[in-house]
Amino acid sequence: MPVPLALAPCSEDHLGPEMAAPPPHSLSGVCGVAVGYPLDTVKVQIQTEPKYSGIWHCVRDTYRRERVRGFYRGLSLPVCTVSLVSSVSFGTYRHCLAHICRFRYGSADAKPAKTDVTLSGCASGLVRVFLTSPTEVAKVRLQTQARRPSASGPSAAPPGCPAPPVCPVPGPKYRGPLHCLATVAREEGLRGLYKGSSALLLRDGHSFATYFLSYAILCEWLTPASHSQPDVLGVLLAGGCAGVLAWAVATPMDVIKSRLQADGQGQRRYRGLLHCVVTSVREEGPRVLFKGLALNCCRAFPVNMVVFVAYEAALRLGRGLLT
Repeated sequence: MPVPLALAPCSEDHLGPEMAAPPPHSLSGVCGVAVGYPLDTVKVQIQTEPKYSGIWHCVRDTYRRERVRGFYRGLSLPVCTVSLVSSVSFGTYRHCLAHICRFRYGSADAKPAKTDVTLSGCASGLVRVFLTSPTEVAKVRLQTQARRPSASGPSAAPPGCPAPPVCPVPGPKYRGPLHCLATVAREEGLRGLYKGSSALLLRDGHSFATYFLSYAILCEWLTPASHSQPDVLGVLLAGGCAGVLAWAVATPMDVIKSRLQADGQGQRRYRGLLHCVVTSVREEGPRVLFKGLALNCCRAFPVNMVVFVAYEAALRLGRGLLT
């Protein structure tokens, strides 16, 4: 899942429906994606490749084959689309919360209940699926496609030994994000671009509800008694912890989503979401549904802190330019 969308900082009422969705969210989203992407690549490979025995095995193998570039395969598309996705997600949350408050309390400015925040967060997660599914398919395909080892790897012939016969080695199937999207659309049709969308809906719906609700609760807990809002440190801590909680509940469906979206590069293994769940659990045990959980949680905290730091910095810059 892309970085869970951050709520407005302490300059706004963290539970209020009138939170603006300014341009700083675009910058903060890009920073969050760039910081967390290497760990996301490792996470996806662990979830889809049973050959990896752990995180460090995957990291060593990826670095041996492709060096640092291997951790950034498919980065350009998420970076280019994160602004649009963030705007749509945040706008959906804000407008949904405003309509709920207007319907329940007679005013969009009324303070919402935790149930209102949860429902609005769930709607935000569901809406973003229609934008992120093709991006996720391209990202996962690029992150998991086989690459040949570099010439400096173990496959190189030792000095002084006759070189083995040169055989043509096929290059990667996908040359980049746009080529990947075009290839999937041509070979698998429009449905191919939305593979795993059912798992993505289940993942983002309840994880964004968890994110927004936990952020709101944590902000209240971290607000000093003499203040109406938490300080910047409290907001950063609340955002980081909320991101960890959101990924903790999202990981099982994240595993299934990655497997469904990676399925299709060769012979198809899974007929659908339920078949993927049953097959994965039967072959690898229930623990398979929590593959990448540690990486998701470790990535969520610093990434969400980066999102908030970038957001605050851009807001201060914007205020300075306007004054």
